[in-house]
Amino acid sequence: MTYVVTEACIRCKYTDCVDVCPTDAFREGPNFLVIDPDECIDCTLCVPECPVEAIYAEDDVPAAQRDFVALNAELAMRWKPIVERKVAPADADAWAGVDGKRGELERG
Repeated sequence: MTYVVTEACIRCKYTDCVDVCPTDAFREGPNFLVIDPDECIDCTLCVPECPVEAIYAEDDVPAAQRDFVALNAELAMRWKPIVERKVAPADADAWAGVDGKRGELERG
């Protein structure tokens, strides 16, 4: 099983999770992070670090966001690894509680 980043991360892109990942499984896009399923070792360390609760075990991804399982795998093949915490976007806090952000996702 792997962990999956879901919609809550879009336009927030806090990188607290990156600091604790022992396998450097996170990949960075313009306004979203994903987890490479081939690198994730199911350690759960990233889950409590996400301030917007965007990370789920694959089996626990809410039904309305199941497409993020495939999206993480797809984008992980295209995006570069992120291995160090970065400053969140200036408007991240404003986007943190917003629902329905799929249209905001930049695939870069």
